[in-house]
Amino acid sequence: MIEALFKNQNYQVARQMMDATVLRQQALAANIANAETPGYKRVDLAPSFSAQLQAAIQRGPGELQKLLPQLVEDITAKSQRPDGNNVEVEKELMLLGRNANDHGFLSQVITHDIRSLRTAITGRAAG
Repeated sequence: MIEALFKNQNYQVARQMMDATVLRQQALAANIANAETPGYKRVDLAPSFSAQLQAAIQRGPGELQKLLPQLVEDITAKSQRPDGNNVEVEKELMLLGRNANDHGFLSQVITHDIRSLRTAITGRAAG
């Protein structure tokens, strides 16, 4: 029963996406911390992660476990400053809020799955 939950595709997708939000949180925090560092280049979750996730979903749950989100330099961010730093603090703060919402939602999805398992094991819902 426990193995079935952890191998369930919905659980695996939510877990992978949560890992991605944690990594993205680190990137956004680093960007904000380095907003005044000359020459610093903005980093973010690799844009290819979404496509890789979709492909892994198509191939099956076993493939989802192999997927690792990665951070890369954001080549689309343009520097408006003479020192080459391309971090826009306002944009980072907006993305930070959106990422926190995504993380909260995914946390609820995973918690629901675990509560369902607990109910199945104990025969009663958690209070």
